[in-house]
Amino acid sequence: MTKLDILEKQVKPIYLAIGSNLGNKLSNIEEAKNQLFINNITITDISNYYKSPSWPNTNFPEFLNIVVKVKTEISLNNLFKIIKKIEKDIGRKNTPKNYPRVCDIDIIDFKGLNLKIDSDGKYIETPHPRMQNRNFVIFPLFELDKTWIHPRTKVKINSIINQFNNKDLSDIRIVKI
Repeated sequence: MTKLDILEKQVKPIYLAIGSNLGNKLSNIEEAKNQLFINNITITDISNYYKSPSWPNTNFPEFLNIVVKVKTEISLNNLFKIIKKIEKDIGRKNTPKNYPRVCDIDIIDFKGLNLKIDSDGKYIETPHPRMQNRNFVIFPLFELDKTWIHPRTKVKINSIINQFNNKDLSDIRIVKI
């Protein structure tokens, strides 16, 4: 039994970023969390909610974001398909890249793996290829795992945070819900 406990602790978690900048942002995120549960994706930890300017176009509505730590036996490919269906079910439309959206769910880290796979013509890359440049991902992730190390670059999260400038630091704020 002890050996099993040790092996269980070695299983790397999955981190998802959930955001919304259209409609009732809080309700959209809560519905995304509920849909994850319905699809056998267990949320084991949740960051605070963070408000940040829309990225990269700050003229769009402000975002509300969280990062969740999840556990599931679902493959990366199937997880990707499930989150795309959840986004669509909540009301996400096909719009140009980085346009306002009701729901956005990104796979930030899938069990510490460094992968790029084709899922029906769409590439899934984990860790998320631009996550280290996004304060609205890194700060909530740091809140959940202060020892997290980027699976591709092997850079510690503290070092990633140190690369942000003062504007990046002041643009993001925790929202009490």
